[in-house]
Amino acid sequence: MKSLLYAITALAVFGLAFWAYRENYATQQVLKETRSLQREIGAAQVRISVLRAEWAYLNRPDRLLELAELNFERLGLLPLRPDQFGRVDEVTYPVQPALQISEGVDVSGLNARRTEEASQ
Repeated sequence: MKSLLYAITALAVFGLAFWAYRENYATQQVLKETRSLQREIGAAQVRISVLRAEWAYLNRPDRLLELAELNFERLGLLPLRPDQFGRVDEVTYPVQPALQISEGVDVSGLNARRTEEASQ
């Protein structure tokens, strides 16, 4: 009887060791993937910061003014004036049409059934 108990205990220890071995390697794989994703995120953040810097450089007011002056004949861009803007109360919003119900639904039978079910 003792030998059977020893054999079961040994099998349980081997089973747990095998499980721990597999979990260890699975954890290491997940950690590698996490590090890889973190590197990709860092590279993407660097690219975004470079693109933002380029966008800010290209949208400098003095550069845009020079481009507008160079292309005035073709584009016809003029400076904005305050009288070109309207007020919010002058905006007309479209009227939402009322929904038309084409076929009526008889709910009196549904309410009667719900009342009966609730009373039971």
